[in-house]
Order: sequence, then structure tokens, then C-alpha cells
Amino acid sequence: MSAPSAAPRRRLWRHLWVWAMGALLLVWATLVAVAYHTGVHEAEEITDGQLVSVAQLLLRQPWPAEAGGATASPAGVPVPLPGIEGRYAPPVRVALWQGERLWWDSDGLAASLPQPLPPGHHTLVLTAGGEPRVWRWFVAQSGERRVAVAIDTTRHRALGRDIAEHVVRPALVLLPLLAVLLAWGIRRGLAPLQRLTTAIDRLDARAGETLPAESRFVELSSIVRALNGLVQRLQQLWERERRFTSDVAHELRTPLAALALQARVAREQPGQPAGDAALRAVEEQALRAGHVLAQLLALARAQGPQAPAWGPVDLAALARDVAAEHAALAHERGQTLGVTAPETPVVVPGQAALLALALRNLVDNALRHTPRGTQVDIAVAASADGVTLTVRDDGSRAVGPPTTHTEGPGLGIGLSLVQRIADRHGAVLRHETPTAPWTTAYTLHWPATAAAASPAQTA
Repeated sequence: MSAPSAAPRRRLWRHLWVWAMGALLLVWATLVAVAYHTGVHEAEEITDGQLVSVAQLLLRQPWPAEAGGATASPAGVPVPLPGIEGRYAPPVRVALWQGERLWWDSDGLAASLPQPLPPGHHTLVLTAGGEPRVWRWFVAQSGERRVAVAIDTTRHRALGRDIAEHVVRPALVLLPLLAVLLAWGIRRGLAPLQRLTTAIDRLDARAGETLPAESRFVELSSIVRALNGLVQRLQQLWERERRFTSDVAHELRTPLAALALQARVAREQPGQPAGDAALRAVEEQALRAGHVLAQLLALARAQGPQAPAWGPVDLAALARDVAAEHAALAHERGQTLGVTAPETPVVVPGQAALLALALRNLVDNALRHTPRGTQVDIAVAASADGVTLTVRDDGSRAVGPPTTHTEGPGLGIGLSLVQRIADRHGAVLRHETPTAPWTTAYTLHWPATAAAASPAQTA
């Protein structure tokens, strides 16, 4: 079964351009719709004003019958005027009444009007020319005179479309030019990001190089600060890895060299006391190297893909478990191993396997590097400043930097390993001189913020 193909990569400027054009077209379409509805609404208001003006004009004028003329009801036929555009001059239909008598009906629509039609504006659907139309009427009355004036509202929609077209046409002409300018502007605006990408590609983080902190743009400055911080953290991590690798190499070199030397002695003097002593030394050095390798294997497993999940770890319970594991070794060496911890849980977020490995190394170092009769204590405490896990003793111990090596499994690799575990858990490893009767102490301290953090945050 073939692996699924990777999704095609797209250019950021094109992605931004498509979204910008989409937003622009949406605004443009909204503007057209608003222009159309605004045109219709304004046409309706203008029409209402025209109807009122015509009605007032008719009421003020003398009617033909009052002037001695005959009553007329002519068929309203618009008279064409040469050179005059009638697009915005819709024909007005008029009906006049004197009392109950119809004096004039310009288009024969008076018979279709509901009677009585009160004064004011009305929207009615009447049949004219064999098809129903929507008419806008205005009725006014003065004494015995009553006037009804109407306009076909089809003109309103035509005017709205006309206004919308006037908005659309310039946009249609300018839209291609705007698309080109928008694409150019986006690519131009993303140029600093491209330059930053080029600078990142050329960056040699292992050599300690960082990006220039100054930038014209706030967003890019924050990215540069974050990348420089990442480079610094990587350099610190690489430095710790180099120190740890050096400690491991130094710790293994001594027993391996001793193994080769003692094996040669045992081979050259078989069956003699010197040969037997060399074989015992080979066994001890092999156990020493095996102990170092077992620690490294435990650390690798605890940090690997199958490592236990992070969660709350009760340091008090962990201290009691580790003390029980080392009780036999303490008894064999004539030492006393105790635990000073509250009955209530003292919880920190982390990996129980890693923290147990760190505590075992501290206890093992305290037992193996102090004389007989030494009292070793595992102390757990919680305060407002945070949580502490301390291994202390009242013996005279050979202490020093992590590379110090003495009899038994290496002190250096143990402390280096504990330091790595402390860094992973947001804790601080400290070598302290405690109050009497204790003479030496190694403490893992979790600040209050780290002790209260969730496992995901600490990881």
C-alpha cells in the first residue's frame, strides 16, 4: 500500500490574495445590493413627493367645467416631446371628482379604484393594458374637489437597477487593476518575511549565531526574539549533552581500562593469589561498568516513546519506596537509612520512574561514599517557597564536581544523571552544607510555580 501523497504546498501571498479578493468581492456585492435597494427606496420617496406636488397643483387650478368648459374623460396617451428623455419622467395618471361626480379620468383607472379611497398614499394592484401592475396612488381633497394621482411603480425597480449598474460598471473596470495591485502589494508586504526566512536558513545555531534583534515590524521582532530564545535553549541543551557524554565516557573509561589491565594480570598469573585478586578486580570493574550502563538504559527508557505518562508524583511515598529498596545495602555497610516526610502526600508533576532513578542515585552515592556507621536520611518538605527532596548524611563524604570519581559506582555519572532529570522536571539540584548533625546534603528543589504546574506545562 503506497503512502499517501503530501498535500500540495501553496504560496502564502496567493493564499492572502485569494482571501482579500474574496472579501473585496463580498463587499462589492453587498454594495451593489445596498445601492439597488437604496435606489428603489429613494425612487419611492421621490415618487411620493411628485404625486403630492401634482395633486396640490391640480387642486389650485380652475377645472374646465368651472371655467365654462365641458366635462372631459379623455384617453390618456402620452405626448412625445422631441429631444426629451422620458426615462426619468414616468407618466402620471390623474382622476378628478367634484363631489360624487367624476370630472376627469386620464387613463380609465378610476373605475378600478376602491370607493371610497381615503386621502393619503396607497399602493394598489390594478389591471392596465391587460396585465396587472402595482400602482402608487395619492389622494387629496379640498372642499368638494377630490384628486387621485398615480404612477406605475415598475419605474422604481428600473431606477434601482440603473443606480446599481452605475455602481457596478466602474468596479468591473477597476477590479482587474485592483487585483493586480493587491497581489503586488501583498508580495511586497511579505518581503520582510522572506528575508527573515533567508536569514534563518543561513543561521548556524551550533556556532552560537542569532538573528539581528532589530526589526521594523513588531510581529517580526516577536518572531526573532522567540527564535533567538530557542537557539539559546538549544545551545544550553547541547552543552548539557556534551557534558553528560563526557561524564559517561570518563566514567566508563576507568573500569574498562581496569578490566583490560586486570585481565592481563589474571592471564599471566593463573591460579596464583595475584591472578585471583585480578579476577576479583575484573568482576568489580565489570559490575561498575554494568551499573553505569544500567543507569543509562533506565534513563533512555524513561525518556523514550514508551515512557510512562506524566502525572502527579507523591515524593513522600517515593522516598519510602526507595529507602526500602536500599535497606539491605545500608545494613550490609553498617549504615542507617531513614525517611523524614509528612504523612500527607507531597505531590509534584513529573515521571515517577525518572524521579525514582534520581533519588536512587543520590541515596546510592550517600551509602557508597560514606564510612560505616553513617546515618543517611531522605527528607521531603513542602513550604511556601516550593517542594524539596533532600538526601543528607552525617558522614565525611568525598564531594566535588560531577566528574569526581571514587570507589564504587561513579559519583560523577550519578550526579550528571540527576541533573538531567532535575532539568527535565523544572527542579534545581543543589549541593548544600546542612545544619548539624548533618554534614552533606544534595537537594532537589521545585519552586512554587513548578510544583503547582500541570504535567503538560512542566513537560
